[in-house]
Amino acid sequence: MSSLSRFFDELLPVVQSDLRAVLAPPANTPVLFYRMLHYHMEWVDQDGQPVEIAGGKRIRPMLCLLVCRAVCGDHAPARPAAAAIELIHNFSLLHDDIEDRSPLRRNRPTVWHIWGEQQAINAGDALFALAHLAIPRLADGNVDGALLARILEIVDETCVELTRGQHLDILFETSNEVTAEDYLSMIGSKTAALLAASAHLGALAGGADETAQSRYRAFGENMGLAFQILDDVLDIWGDPTLTGKRAANDIYQRKQTLPVLYAMQQNPELRDLYARQVPFDDQTVGRVIDLLNDAKARQYAEELARRYSDHTIAHLTAARPSGDAGEALFEMIDRLLHRER
Repeated sequence: MSSLSRFFDELLPVVQSDLRAVLAPPANTPVLFYRMLHYHMEWVDQDGQPVEIAGGKRIRPMLCLLVCRAVCGDHAPARPAAAAIELIHNFSLLHDDIEDRSPLRRNRPTVWHIWGEQQAINAGDALFALAHLAIPRLADGNVDGALLARILEIVDETCVELTRGQHLDILFETSNEVTAEDYLSMIGSKTAALLAASAHLGALAGGADETAQSRYRAFGENMGLAFQILDDVLDIWGDPTLTGKRAANDIYQRKQTLPVLYAMQQNPELRDLYARQVPFDDQTVGRVIDLLNDAKARQYAEELARRYSDHTIAHLTAARPSGDAGEALFEMIDRLLHRER
């Protein structure tokens, strides 16, 4: 078994236990209030019955714990931060589903689709608050006050970045002036910001100095950028039997992802297609893919993903992670950035 697989077997139950502790309903709380939170976390069905679902990979808290262990040999100091960053991630997903009008997440109806927008907004707000409460609750008085304050500061800075990125994402939906550079700025504030914070918090909790913290943060940021670009490529050119999604789903939804934006800068026909306020049918999607291939948009995106992947490895190498946890971090890079789904 690989180092990464062993750590997931060991640490994923720790993450789940901490999340459940933070989201445990207090006495005299309306049943539905916490049921919505537990449903979104994929622990129960909409009737509140426990379900057996693999759920999300919990990449962000696992990254936080692994970095901490690679710094000091122990994951325990990062447990409050790991739980907080995962809850922030889920708060953002819950609100994103409402703003994107997404009826499904991981093949299940979204919270707003079942219980309505008002309740879903409120549930997202609760996850945001509970993310902050996770830090002092899980620390249980064993963490220095200055360190707790710095962890909270990083969490809040990350929340601002997430909302900035979502602002740009929403803005771009109705704009024909978006460039590839604009898109990279947007995903830098969304996907990359959370992974950067996860690695930063793990290094901070593990006692790394500021130089090492900076390197770990840059490692997480570049991994996030490479991850999202690869996601864009797989959506268009990936094998649906491996990705589990309809081929070119982003194009059907008229999303201006990196390959599309790159090709639009070269091809007026593609710009005209996206300027039309009509749904894309199969024929139009096929024409879009032809234009992307003509512009060599896949090669451009894959080359950029490789560049960010190289930066990811360089920053992690400079951080000098130690032990089996260090090996697992390099393996995580390989799995996330050389995947087919």
